[in-house]
Amino acid sequence: MPHFDEFYANKLRGTLGVTDAESVLDLRGAPRAQAEASLADMLERSRFAKGKTVAVRLDAPTPGGGETLFQPVGRQLLDAKRRGWVDRLQTLPSQDGLGFYIALAGRPDKAPEAR
Repeated sequence: MPHFDEFYANKLRGTLGVTDAESVLDLRGAPRAQAEASLADMLERSRFAKGKTVAVRLDAPTPGGGETLFQPVGRQLLDAKRRGWVDRLQTLPSQDGLGFYIALAGRPDKAPEAR
């Protein structure tokens, strides 16, 4: 698309990354139990706050290094999406490394009572 600025073209392609997020949860170097607990805490707190976007950064796989946090964290985020806590979930673009870009739903606005 020659008439689009590269920034807006990337947004249309879905390449939202670390610089687009309002905050970053950096789980690089964290053990699995700590990473899952940190993510669960963030998701739980987000249910009572205003919605925001978060980049979740993870360690890249190393040759012969075994399982990474990508699958367990991804499963946790998919479960949060099913529950309605996450509005948008996608992987980070390759230049940002391994991780996810998420838009947290936040606290649902209470509907005014009908009288």
